[in-house]
Amino acid sequence: MITADAPALRRVVTGIDAQGRSKVMWDGPAPNSRKMDPSNPSLLSDIWVWKECPAPLYGDTDDSFVPYEFPCPPGGGHVRTIRSVGKPANYDPAKDTNSVARHDPKPLPSGRTWDRGGRNAYTTDMHKTKSIDYVIEILGSRDLGLDDGQYTINPGDIVVQVGAWHQWVREGGWSTMMYDMFDAEFVDGPQGIAQGNDPVMPFDGRSLPPGAKPARRLVSIDREPNKGIRLTDGPAPDIRTDPARTGFMVSRLWVTDATPAKIVYETLHLPHTIEPPKKGSVLRVYNFPPDKTWQGKVSKTEVDAYFEAMGSPEASTGSPTSPHPYMQKTSSLDICVVLEGEITLVLDTQEVQLSAGDIVVQRGTNHAWSNLSDKPAIVSVISHDGKYAA
Repeated sequence: MITADAPALRRVVTGIDAQGRSKVMWDGPAPNSRKMDPSNPSLLSDIWVWKECPAPLYGDTDDSFVPYEFPCPPGGGHVRTIRSVGKPANYDPAKDTNSVARHDPKPLPSGRTWDRGGRNAYTTDMHKTKSIDYVIEILGSRDLGLDDGQYTINPGDIVVQVGAWHQWVREGGWSTMMYDMFDAEFVDGPQGIAQGNDPVMPFDGRSLPPGAKPARRLVSIDREPNKGIRLTDGPAPDIRTDPARTGFMVSRLWVTDATPAKIVYETLHLPHTIEPPKKGSVLRVYNFPPDKTWQGKVSKTEVDAYFEAMGSPEASTGSPTSPHPYMQKTSSLDICVVLEGEITLVLDTQEVQLSAGDIVVQRGTNHAWSNLSDKPAIVSVISHDGKYAA
């Protein structure tokens, strides 16, 4: 139950011990959390900040406290959650002292954010940032306002904002969203218009594995100045399965292959690998069936075939002594959110039980995901290129 005094979402951060084994560094409510306004119970929590790409995968400091300027550090990125209260039934916009009328676009001091007004106590300005935003609705619902309409975003839905004009509207009850925002390249100055002509990949209508749910991908972009539009909205089209695990499915939603990232119509034609491209990122959603449906039936041959099909055979670290057959390790900063069900993060030194709403910041650590429950679990994973200490 979400209330005004509910704590911040649970955040787990992993690291590597002196023997090179994966472990938990921090586990608890996101510590860098604060109310957005003294009169408003909405809570903002900084989850992680990085100022360069590849992102550092080392150190013993909590980088949720790294200072940054919105939307993100130039050349880096920023992850935060916002738990926001809904608009009450007796709300009167005429008495709202927070209201700002719509106006012509104007830049904010950073030179990387622009707004057109339209704000009130429950709606953000119509704004645009020099960033790519991966936005995930974790709890509740919220509306995305674009210049071509308003779209309701429900739990598990993912919005890819490709430098587009947009605003966030709170019409219903409480909402918790996560925003992974990283630097983008505007080749035409402040306009940030889409470049190229890559065709958008549609979902082909294929049958999904039993128990698996499609991930909704809504992509917004500016085709012309000062007009943010919905480019595509539907099930994520790039799907892979594992024949050895009935019910397993992973959907790829977006990829970037540079920092700053490009403003383009589609990216799923880029090579498919578990790790992100150099100086890039990749966004996926995993459906994990209960382990007991496949345990004891999977050999090294099947595991190797899975990693080969994912384009990353070298990511597999499983062995006869591993705690899980699907152990893997990539040089990436992974922002993971449990969207549905229960899942166990398996590390070299411990196992961490996770439930819906929990967030994991994985810093290039050896791991696997184990579903010990009786129901499927869904986890989103955003991977950014990372580097270990020299």
